[in-house]
Amino acid sequence: MLEDHTTTASSPTEWPTAYPQGYAVVDVETTGLARDDRIISAAVYRLDARGEVEDHWYTLVNPERDPGPVWIHGLTSDVLEGAPLFHEVAAEFAARLDGRVLVAHNAVFDWQMIAREYARAEREAPVRQRLCTIALSKELGLPLPNHKLESLAAHFGVVQQRAHHALDDARVLAEAFRPSLRAAAAGGVRLPLLECRPLTEWADRPAPLIGRQASGPASGYGSYRPGSWRPSRKRPVCPHPNPGRYEDGKRLKQGMRVAFSGDTSVERELLEDRAAEAGLHVATSLSRLTSLLVTNDPDSGTSKVVKARQFGTPVVDEAAFGQLLRDVEPADE
Repeated sequence: MLEDHTTTASSPTEWPTAYPQGYAVVDVETTGLARDDRIISAAVYRLDARGEVEDHWYTLVNPERDPGPVWIHGLTSDVLEGAPLFHEVAAEFAARLDGRVLVAHNAVFDWQMIAREYARAEREAPVRQRLCTIALSKELGLPLPNHKLESLAAHFGVVQQRAHHALDDARVLAEAFRPSLRAAAAGGVRLPLLECRPLTEWADRPAPLIGRQASGPASGYGSYRPGSWRPSRKRPVCPHPNPGRYEDGKRLKQGMRVAFSGDTSVERELLEDRAAEAGLHVATSLSRLTSLLVTNDPDSGTSKVVKARQFGTPVVDEAAFGQLLRDVEPADE
């Protein structure tokens, strides 16, 4: 049983009815940070509506490739060789996530890694919403020196035993999340929930099986080869001139320079692809020429948000941007 760290707020008697009914606190260790990297271990702590632990689960996963930074996660090729493939644990993993809000520290990373693994296995993770504990700590105004998990843990007096071990990281996060959740409930704070969308738009051409052979028709690994998952490519130059800044209440216009910052419900590259296909210029940085910044966290201190304030660049959230994309004005001929 986890210790009850409730130093910031007692559990309110009137619990917000809009809050979720259950959570899955997740941590995954991976071979790296790129979109073709793989999960090598995963842990899930299932919590009830008020953050109490119901159970926990942990597994190693054979990534069918080099394990990456062993000096960080400690999992060598020898350790992972006999571990199950992802499609062999996908059903159990899904059962742990089903019907719950996925909670993680920097949740966009964990969700995207999980979603990609399920897409490779030709399945969908049963997750519809996620909650990032970094975003929640910002909503609560916690006086943290930075956004590291160890800082959040220290704030609530949670002792970390094995950093970068999925099971211990998930335990630490579960212990820190419970008092955060109770503080949010006591203060009537809106939880920063974001939509999780499966990667149904991602496809890869068939390739021969590599390494350990997957068995059974549902393995899905025949359609994936390392290094080819959504190959990086240089996006074509936008053919339209920049018509200037977006004005509130008006339409986007082809050629406008659009930048993105922070966590998004839709996979970032898919969102950028949609913008480019609509005739917008996707900018990787923000300057005085940027027409619009898209972010779900306009109060964050990212460099793009800070520059947007300095330059007076218009800012909209992802949902508003999605609506604007439906009716983009053609560029002037």
